[in-house]
Amino acid sequence: MHAIRRRTCLAALALCGAGLWTAALAQTSTPQTAIAPAPVIVTLETTAGPIVLELDAQRAPRTVANFVQYVKEGFYVGTIFHRVIGGFMIQGGGYTDSLQEKPTRAPIAIESNNGLKNVRGSVAMARTGDPNSATAQFFINVVDNSFLDYPGRDGNGYTVFGRVIEGMDTTVEKIRSAPTGNKGGAFVNLPVTQVVILKARLGK
Repeated sequence: MHAIRRRTCLAALALCGAGLWTAALAQTSTPQTAIAPAPVIVTLETTAGPIVLELDAQRAPRTVANFVQYVKEGFYVGTIFHRVIGGFMIQGGGYTDSLQEKPTRAPIAIESNNGLKNVRGSVAMARTGDPNSATAQFFINVVDNSFLDYPGRDGNGYTVFGRVIEGMDTTVEKIRSAPTGNKGGAFVNLPVTQVVILKARLGK
């Protein structure tokens, strides 16, 4: 009788140990699924109406963080869309309504090779001929501009980091179709009636 009990206990312990080993093995062999960062929503309240942006922090993390920091600092408030080309894009985020260039933080490294395309409604960073010169200025593509996609004509392309989810057919269309004039320099396609960013905030 004692021998039977002893064998039963040993069998139970063996089964328990096997169960623990199986559970531990399952835990160590299960791959960890990376959680993609949620899209970042930014609303630009302009004199032409609101524009709501959805930013892709997964594919353009550095660019989105840079843009969001400018939003948090209130940098874009009072800036204008200073370059409007109806069959191309609308550009803003760098000059005040008195046409003064705003000082920025240091430029960021380009992230154009992220799979995002310069299609109608996409938001991308403006830059100079130096691929790593983007700071605060951005543009919204009003048509498909595939020639701006990586690698582009210069081997780099332009970094897309989001898209317009509200206001494309209203506010952006109003800005795109606005009459422009030439004041030279950075203002050869300046809207005759200024379009000013009144507020820029995270969320809708």
